[in-house]
Amino acid sequence: MKIDREAPIGVFDSGVGGLTVAREIMRNLPSEKIVYFGDTARVPYGSKSKETIIRYSRQIIRFLQQQQVKAIVVACNTASAFALDAVRDEFDIPIIGVIEPGAKVAAQTRNKRVGIIGTVGTVGSGIHAEYLKHLDPEITVFGKACPLFVPLVEEGWLHDPVTDEIASRYLSILKERYIDTLVLGCTHYPLLRSTMRRLMGEDVTLV
Repeated sequence: MKIDREAPIGVFDSGVGGLTVAREIMRNLPSEKIVYFGDTARVPYGSKSKETIIRYSRQIIRFLQQQQVKAIVVACNTASAFALDAVRDEFDIPIIGVIEPGAKVAAQTRNKRVGIIGTVGTVGSGIHAEYLKHLDPEITVFGKACPLFVPLVEEGWLHDPVTDEIASRYLSILKERYIDTLVLGCTHYPLLRSTMRRLMGEDVTLV
């Protein structure tokens, strides 16, 4: 396909979390225009089936194509895990996921012990572990689903005692595994970065 270099980049996510990805795109490619689609009507994606996520992704990609985008970033980790391969085969447009780039950074772990947090769907897919093991078979991966983080972020409860308590409970099991790297495997989670940094400590690298 012929790409119009002046066309915008399409970015989609299950809600507001993907704005963290859009922000990084704007920071690194300041001359690019972005069309953002946040599927807040159907958030969260993490508890839905693979077939449902693929159907949603197809619908959103068709919409973004109508906006004349030149490429699409699947900012949602769950959609990247469940739908990326399927939609790449179906659509004649560059489609980029978020899981593989994060795995490449996490593979630089010092003690070969990496934690993954994400939705039930993303963690259950095992896709982060698959990428990491491919990059370095000696890495041990510990996954923890954190399903309450997405609704807390969507509610705007970023600095709230309830959020602190839930995060403490979720992350305690990973602290016990002595990980030195924690992958925030959902685009909503960087909005809780300060809380996670405080709970995990300065010695743990957040990806």
